[in-house]
Amino acid sequence: MKLPDLEMDLLRAFVAVAEAGSFTAAAERVGRTQSAVSQKILRLEEALQMRVSERTSRSLTLTRDGERVLVAVRRLLDQYESFLREVFEPPNVSVLRLGVAENLLQAQLPNFLARLKSLYRDVQLELTTDSSQHLLKALEQKKLDVAIVGVIGKTSARRSRVVWSEPLVWVAGAGFRDEPRYPAKLVMMQPPCIYREIIADSLASARREWTPTCTVSNLGGMQAAILGGLGVTVLSRSQVRDGMRVMPASRNWPALPPIKVEVMGDRTEIQHMIPPLVSLLQESLEMGLATNLETSSNPAQAR
Repeated sequence: MKLPDLEMDLLRAFVAVAEAGSFTAAAERVGRTQSAVSQKILRLEEALQMRVSERTSRSLTLTRDGERVLVAVRRLLDQYESFLREVFEPPNVSVLRLGVAENLLQAQLPNFLARLKSLYRDVQLELTTDSSQHLLKALEQKKLDVAIVGVIGKTSARRSRVVWSEPLVWVAGAGFRDEPRYPAKLVMMQPPCIYREIIADSLASARREWTPTCTVSNLGGMQAAILGGLGVTVLSRSQVRDGMRVMPASRNWPALPPIKVEVMGDRTEIQHMIPPLVSLLQESLEMGLATNLETSSNPAQAR
């Protein structure tokens, strides 16, 4: 099958239409007539041999194929803009001060760093691993150029890109016995920790008392304490390991919001590096987390 050659103008028109929600608004955004924009979408559909939108005189919605194409087009345009900057505005970046949440990407970090260094061979990396809260503070103080952090809820960062999202779950050892009549026995990270905060807030909303039975400083200690039966904690779904069980959401263990992995960085000189960095991170997360979920046996459900 011969793949079609797509004009960048068609792709930009498609993104404008998808974001604006109509041909009229998109035409104003790109400085073309409504008819011209409509023709570009028709040419794109012809080249792709698929329908990307459903259109009426008053509204426009993307088809399922259109939503899939939109994600890919945005990624391509980011990469294309990065290419243009590298060609016409060679960056003068010799050092990249990168912060990574220490308990967030443990399994995926080696692959990500190797690929990042391969992409930017002449850039010296200064890597800091710490809690998300400490990294955000360092970013605000201009001690970091880029921070990869875990976020629950909305972020106030001016420039941030969500690259991953997954559920948070209550987790205990396989032999742990829950006793709802008594304060919840918890394994917790040392503060500051976003997991610790969500644990306290969730149990407060459920009006359940709790007590820490073990306080740890990293993910390895957390997993060891859980496997040892010391109590219950909150982990992202991909961090659940053999010998652990997920506690079903209930009145005693309320449902939790998802955790998002975000890339943040305001420094103007490194903005051309953000889209490639985001793409590498997404690919590393997708490969690493898929492997973790495939090789881990399904945790036994709470009885």
